[in-house]
Amino acid sequence: MGIVALSTFFTAMTSSFWHDRSVFVTGASGLVGSATVAELISKGASVVILQRDWVPDAELVRSGATQHVSIVRGDLSSISLLERVLGEYEVQTVLHLAAQAIVGVANKNPLSTFESNVRGTWNLLEACRRSPLISEIVVASSDKAYGDQPTLPYTEDMPLLARHPYDVSKACTDLIAQSYAMTFSLPLAISRCGNFYGPGDLNWNRIVPGTIRSVLRGKRPIIRSDGTFLRDYFFVEDGAAAYLTLAENMSANSALHGHVFNFSTEEPLTVLTLTDRILTLMQSNLTPIVKNEATHEILKQHLSAKKAKTLLNWTPKYSLEEGLIKTIAWYTQFFSQS
Repeated sequence: MGIVALSTFFTAMTSSFWHDRSVFVTGASGLVGSATVAELISKGASVVILQRDWVPDAELVRSGATQHVSIVRGDLSSISLLERVLGEYEVQTVLHLAAQAIVGVANKNPLSTFESNVRGTWNLLEACRRSPLISEIVVASSDKAYGDQPTLPYTEDMPLLARHPYDVSKACTDLIAQSYAMTFSLPLAISRCGNFYGPGDLNWNRIVPGTIRSVLRGKRPIIRSDGTFLRDYFFVEDGAAAYLTLAENMSANSALHGHVFNFSTEEPLTVLTLTDRILTLMQSNLTPIVKNEATHEILKQHLSAKKAKTLLNWTPKYSLEEGLIKTIAWYTQFFSQS
């Protein structure tokens, strides 16, 4: 079978995997959740989402995706609600993407972050444990779970050394998931991704949407840190594809249950460099304001995606420039309609 035929076969196989599949997505209103739901809809999945808040400007709503999914009102605080959803909708695949994901918010209000990210995870996994139809669970952890490591890039075999509130919440999410996989043979795998960016992110204190909004308004962008923090930046559509690829591979190979996978473009850059890239693409002469106010954050972190590329045959589709061009175009249209 030639390369083109193999590609066509794999595309057909993955599309048929998701067609009419009952998939429960938490965090569907968020940046990566919205992109993941859109990808699932395009593949013909029967998508069920858990929605706590109605956010009219969320991409999930603006795109019309809510017209093609089943919406359950509620949150992760109720195990009985989660059990009902998993049972009544005969859910086969769970994508747990919900989290309070803003580092600054976690530093100011750690309790709500722990409630959402830690308690929410054990509630969902306990409900999954009691639901026999479920065959794949993807749990979204984070590169922040690694904490501050002496060696870069991070690899999956490194210990989790998180210390600050958000980082600890994701390390707990990670370890709880590992515990359920190890102790109860729950069919799950864990993803650790870098900093997501892309269309639909309305958290303006994040560097990408905040910088783009500032430039579109003719204002100098603000950098909270000193600009030297080193990070992976991961386009949201690549993240959505990674989650689906992980679930597909788990279905085909149960030996992957309990595994952890980093997903990254493996092109780390500083916050200041990223800001300069955005300014260049937007043809702006503005210069950033560097406040140097960020505290309780890891200075340098980035991921190795070698394991995902080897075991899952996964590669990112978008370069940083390609992802930023799509993102800038989305915000330009968003603000022209506001």
